[in-house]
Amino acid sequence: MAIKRMIFLILGCVCLGLGTVGIFIPILPTVPFYLATAFCFSQSSQKLHDWFLSTELYKKHLQSYVEKKGMLMKTKVSIITTVTLLMGFGFFMMARKGIWIPCIILAVVWICHVIYFVFGVKTIKSEE
Repeated sequence: MAIKRMIFLILGCVCLGLGTVGIFIPILPTVPFYLATAFCFSQSSQKLHDWFLSTELYKKHLQSYVEKKGMLMKTKVSIITTVTLLMGFGFFMMARKGIWIPCIILAVVWICHVIYFVFGVKTIKSEE
């Protein structure tokens, strides 16, 4: 039983790290990694699970999505803006060198991000 808890603890820490990096690098999705962190921590230790649910990272990026199945407009705009700026920079740098296949892949990933956040994630009002 202790090995199972240790494996979930390690996976939870890895997912927490990747989710936090995903805040700054839009290729890594923050929400799925934070959901995995919550699951892994809940399987490894109730104390860790409760700690993660009380962190600002969880409250800012995931709580409204988990509880209300949506995000505030401010959060959605922030995510889309960050994704657009960082992917736009990558697109520009690759296009400058004439590397077109990765540019097309990056453009498709960007379009999928925008479509998901505009149409796939419900927009909630702050007073809900």
